[in-house]
Amino acid sequence: MEELTLDSISSIRLYQRKRGYRFSLDAVLLADFVRLPASSKAVVDLGAGSGVIGLCVARKYTGVKIKLVELQKALFELCKKNISINELQNRVEAIRADINQIPKGKYLSLSSGTMDAVITNPPFRRPGTGKTSPYDERAVARHEIALSLDGLLEASSYLLKTRGRFFIIYHPHRLSELISKMVKQALEPKRMRFVHPRITGDASMVMIEAVKGSGVELKVERPLFVYKETGVYTDEVKRILYGG
Repeated sequence: MEELTLDSISSIRLYQRKRGYRFSLDAVLLADFVRLPASSKAVVDLGAGSGVIGLCVARKYTGVKIKLVELQKALFELCKKNISINELQNRVEAIRADINQIPKGKYLSLSSGTMDAVITNPPFRRPGTGKTSPYDERAVARHEIALSLDGLLEASSYLLKTRGRFFIIYHPHRLSELISKMVKQALEPKRMRFVHPRITGDASMVMIEAVKGSGVELKVERPLFVYKETGVYTDEVKRILYGG
């Protein structure tokens, strides 16, 4: 019998396995970064893992319906379990699907031009780089094994309505590649924020909001610092994680 932990993060509760993929701070920061227009109704979280981002966004925006798309069966089952314990069955749905197959029209519930927003915390390490986890879930979540950046962006553009929002957290060392490929898919960056572990350190992640079919204009927001020099979370990160 698999061992699960029940964790509380932001405004949700979440079952995770003790061994295997577990969400990181990046996911919670991205959920907080998301800004949806009041007219938004349909949102999809691509590569949802255990569902943390989509569930946080569902709590934050009570008027939207969210699809959690996850390929790995065990994580898909956790998505369903976590939807249930947060009592969000009326607005959140888990879908087991291969993101690469979405632009081919394979899934009726994931049709072209139907989404107001796409949110994703994708794998950013190329195969053969970094240390690959001995647990397949972690390897697929962190390395481009089952999904490439090109495949992700093609699926995202396919799903979005014109003027729909795209939200991603990614590693800065591939930022120029990311932006170049986003623009090729008509996903124009509009808002960007770098995440730094400490005020004296380089950025470790970058969060981007893009708009499909928009013109060229980009706002770079002030950096987000995770830790104070004393090693404790900054006030902003505490607010994101624990509320208040």
